[in-house]
Amino acid sequence: MIFRYDNIDINIKVLGEGEPVLLLHGWGCTNEIFKDIEAILSTCYRTYNFDFPGFGASGEPHTVWGVEEYTRMVEAFVKENGITKPALMGHSFGGRVSIVFASRNEVSRVVLVDAAGIKPKRPFRYYRKVYTFKAMKWLCNTFLPKEKAQAIIDRRRKGAGSSDYNNASPMMRAILSKVVNEDLKHLMPRIKAPTLLFWGNMDTATPLSDAKTMEKLIPDAGLVVAHGTGHFSFLESPGLFTAVIKNFFKIK
Repeated sequence: MIFRYDNIDINIKVLGEGEPVLLLHGWGCTNEIFKDIEAILSTCYRTYNFDFPGFGASGEPHTVWGVEEYTRMVEAFVKENGITKPALMGHSFGGRVSIVFASRNEVSRVVLVDAAGIKPKRPFRYYRKVYTFKAMKWLCNTFLPKEKAQAIIDRRRKGAGSSDYNNASPMMRAILSKVVNEDLKHLMPRIKAPTLLFWGNMDTATPLSDAKTMEKLIPDAGLVVAHGTGHFSFLESPGLFTAVIKNFFKIK
């Protein structure tokens, strides 16, 4: 189905019947990443598998969204479609949206998979690189012709930026820069629903220490660690993830 919000067409795959489950993917992914677990959940639940704005078959935001704007979009969809007390499953960036949504809306349960939401502690060299780049960008735009300045900036960005950043459009780069610096720890104690944390112990994007912090801050949370897996633990250890999800959602 297509949901129209803020002049954006948002693609949402709907399957099954029963209590609602919202599936929220991570940055740089699409709803295809949840297709296997969606097939299992939709045997007993009605699943809503989102392509976030800016990804998959959905249009890009027209302004620089943060986690708040993405969450408001999900809230608008839930309200318009008469969905009450949904379950949430969020991976990485989708975990950010799940945290904000669950902190202020009634939900039945929450699954956070290698979820973002805790601002990382960065060494001095990180900030030196960031502000050196910003200074270089300002100098180029101030003193060089536009095309030459942009060529130098793009070359420097490709050498220094993350793959997520380099592969994004200008609008999505601005959004990524905004969302990665949002710390959601203050919202976690407000999540009252049972919360499952599923994590890879080798995750370097959202390290296991983040999961342990979330487990402490969320009142009713439990952590399952998939050993030998990284940031996509649910894909790297599908058997364990399936078993845990079936138990959490009471699927036989």
